[in-house]
Amino acid sequence: MSEKTEKTERFDRLSVFKTYKLYVGGKFPRSESGRVYEVTDAKGNWLANAPLSSRKDARDAVVAARKAFGGWSGATAYNRGQVLYRVAEMLEGRRDQFVREVADAEGLGKSKAAAVVDATIDRWVWYAGWTDKIAQVVGGGNPVAGPFFNLSSPEPTGVVAVLAPQESSFLGLVSVLAPVIATGNTAVVVASEKAPLPALSLAEVLATSDVPGGVVNVLSGRTAEIAAPLAAHQDVNAIDLAGADAALAKELEIAAADNLKRVLRPQPVDYAQTPGIDRMTAFLETKTVWHPTGSLGASGSSY
Repeated sequence: MSEKTEKTERFDRLSVFKTYKLYVGGKFPRSESGRVYEVTDAKGNWLANAPLSSRKDARDAVVAARKAFGGWSGATAYNRGQVLYRVAEMLEGRRDQFVREVADAEGLGKSKAAAVVDATIDRWVWYAGWTDKIAQVVGGGNPVAGPFFNLSSPEPTGVVAVLAPQESSFLGLVSVLAPVIATGNTAVVVASEKAPLPALSLAEVLATSDVPGGVVNVLSGRTAEIAAPLAAHQDVNAIDLAGADAALAKELEIAAADNLKRVLRPQPVDYAQTPGIDRMTAFLETKTVWHPTGSLGASGSSY
């Protein structure tokens, strides 16, 4: 072995630390404020600096979500299912990364963290399968007294602010985000305050999974600081308070009432259990259409 090779082997390689960024409008900006905060693992060890979002970041995210709403809600339900399934494919490919991040974020052993990640990927596939079926479950023809067709069909509410669960940094996050976008809404997500890294990494997956920019926007930072302008924003149509404590939830409900937002209150949820359709129907509106049938023959019978 040459002397040059021996000298090279003596040096330890420096790690390349990851810079986590927000995800707004399909891009990865730093916080407008330039602020960051320290993210630590369950034992208090430093993991990374995450962006500390400001009110301006929240407003920018709403603008991006509104801009993306027309295209995403207008896409066929089957196409949305294809896009969501693509997200699951990409999550599967980065499984090991998410196992590490979930283990650090939630203080889990490797095997338990792997089980959480597997359940999260399965949860995403589950919602991908619902995109073109939910309309048949909650919509359909209505019997009416008269010569009319009366049809009800679900439509997305619009821009939904989602406060991700604080303790379940990945499975809980996907469990509240996936049903929102599966039904054609666009989302502004406030990641878990103490464990935002899985959410910020999920944003990188979304950016490479055919999800149009602006359909999902991910913010990290102080939940109360970001949620306040979202709850009061006149162009936000609904808000999921899953990640808010009782006191904050009450404040946000009052703010949300100003433009009659739909509000999904925080409630005890076991995210490990297979969900129902409640989180999908929570952010759907029902459109009912009447259409005259005309009559058949002289008897006046109709079809």
